[in-house]
Amino acid sequence: MEDEQIHPLHETDKQIIDSLIVKKEPNDFDLINLARLINRYGDFHGEKDLKDDLEKILNFWRITRTQLFSKTRIIWSNNFKPNDSQEDLVGSGFDATN
Repeated sequence: MEDEQIHPLHETDKQIIDSLIVKKEPNDFDLINLARLINRYGDFHGEKDLKDDLEKILNFWRITRTQLFSKTRIIWSNNFKPNDSQEDLVGSGFDATN
C-alpha cells in the first residue's frame, strides 16, 4: 500500500523477528524482544508483514499476548538485565546501564 509507513528500525527489527520465528523454546530475552516489538508496532501505521510475523511467533510459541505480557512483567520484576546484546534492544525504552 502506498500510504503504509516503514518504521525507521525496520531492518534491525526484521532481523530480530527472523531469529525469533525459528525458535522452538524462547528464553527470557526472546520473550522480552517479542513483547517490545509487539508494543512498538501495535499502533504503527504500516509494517503489516512484520505485524503478521509477530502474530506467527505468538502462534508458534502457543502463547497469547496476555500470557506474553504477564510473563515479561514477571521477568522484569525479577531484576532482568539484558546481557551484552544491547544492540538488539535499540529503541526498546529501557535503561540498560544499571
